[in-house]
Amino acid sequence: MVTFVPLDSALVRKLQSGGPDANGQAPERQVSSGSGVPCRHCLRQIGRGEEYLILSHRPFPEAQPYAEQGPIFLHARACLAHVSDGSVPEMLDSPHYILRGYCEGNRIVYGSGLIVPTAEIPKAAAALLADGAIAYAHVRSASNNCYQCRIERD
Repeated sequence: MVTFVPLDSALVRKLQSGGPDANGQAPERQVSSGSGVPCRHCLRQIGRGEEYLILSHRPFPEAQPYAEQGPIFLHARACLAHVSDGSVPEMLDSPHYILRGYCEGNRIVYGSGLIVPTAEIPKAAAALLADGAIAYAHVRSASNNCYQCRIERD
């Protein structure tokens, strides 16, 4: 089994309170149309009419050549962090996603990138994580490469 890991709650609360994003800017506020706005904290879609934040995020501990940074969404209001049971989180509702493995040093493990049908993410992630060179994996949008969440060994 694998664990789907949301963004850290302390970071999310800072951002929801107007704290700076990875670019040093305050998150932008928008109102959801009800589709295509996945919250990276509760790992659910943000509902129609709900306020959300758009911000730049770097899901790595420090800047380095492999530390990709890009846009993500969060609920503007406080939401509960996702608790993983190993199944695909609700927010992952596209037909497929990219899985990519990273080593302990937070560098891409070359050859680990896969485009995977959504329902097969847990099985594919478990196979990736069986490789001792891979410490964790990212789930990323297959169309835009946006960071969705992290997957770790259970």
